[in-house]
Amino acid sequence: MLTENKILNSKILIVDDETLSIKLLQNILEKAGYENIFSTTDPREVLRLYKDIKPDLVVLDLNMPYLTGFEVMDQLKKLKDQSYLPILVISSMEALKDRFRALESGGKDFLNKPYDRREVLLRIHNIIEVRLLHQESLTQRKTLDRKVKQRTRELYNTQLDVINRLSRAVDCKDSETGMHINRMSLYSATLATKIGLSKEKCQLILNASPLHDIGKIGIPDSILLKPGKLDMDEWITMQTHTTLGAELLSGGTSKLLKLAREIALYHHEKWDGNGYPTKIKGTKIPLVARICGLCDVFDALTTRRPYKEPWSVEAAITEIQKCSGTHFDPKLVLYFIKCLPQILKIKEKYVDPISDSK
Repeated sequence: MLTENKILNSKILIVDDETLSIKLLQNILEKAGYENIFSTTDPREVLRLYKDIKPDLVVLDLNMPYLTGFEVMDQLKKLKDQSYLPILVISSMEALKDRFRALESGGKDFLNKPYDRREVLLRIHNIIEVRLLHQESLTQRKTLDRKVKQRTRELYNTQLDVINRLSRAVDCKDSETGMHINRMSLYSATLATKIGLSKEKCQLILNASPLHDIGKIGIPDSILLKPGKLDMDEWITMQTHTTLGAELLSGGTSKLLKLAREIALYHHEKWDGNGYPTKIKGTKIPLVARICGLCDVFDALTTRRPYKEPWSVEAAITEIQKCSGTHFDPKLVLYFIKCLPQILKIKEKYVDPISDSK
């Protein structure tokens, strides 16, 4: 709340080359109860003093040696942290053009010499009041911004927690995949970084990709954990995990959930259009789905599954190169091979309880 004490405790900087004029103005202000009054007769000192003192009001003479009041205002306007310059222009000039120029240059009000005590106090009080209200508004806005950012972080962290729990639910359903979710999401973020996606986008991919197989919750165990090859009907059922996943994630308004839905739906599409569920091809397949699809296949090939033994890294890379241009985006294959050293470090760190190496 703005009180009279706050106004009287505000900082005032007087800039005038005439010492007598400064003393007169200072005397008027002190008798009115103002306590923090600073002054200089050298306009070249104003910029430094303004930065040091951070005054709530600058009483600025226009006609001074070295620098005019107009030139001083030009300097102050360049300060990045000033959205409101509290300047009261003083001068013995009465020409309208000078008044207009002073106001156009940043002055908030105009005061003529010689001073009238009552006019001085009223104009100074009014300018300081506006200045302090402006500062209070900025403070409130910053406080609100901090609260909004904090709440946004809390919501995002809640989403991450839900995603983590859902991905663990998939682990419980399909426990043979072990650390697959951790590896696949880290592979995907690494590849996304390699191709030059933004830091924000890479982070979103890291956090959204663990839900790529969330739809498997709806697949019967008899199919999901079958040790042998699936028959045609079983394979058709298995394919529905993409649309089931997309349905589970639909309706989300956040970037994270929208991206997770996109990955879940399209990560089994193929570059040549022979994937599922929609058979789109090429760049019509969302880039995030192409990234996650490639990383998902690499991890699936190099890990043990109920229906197969793990492939060696060399064999898996050979297969991926063989499928470049048919299953996979050729450019992504090249980038994946370039970041293979980082991929292998991730693979080494997140090893399943039973070793996958041959």
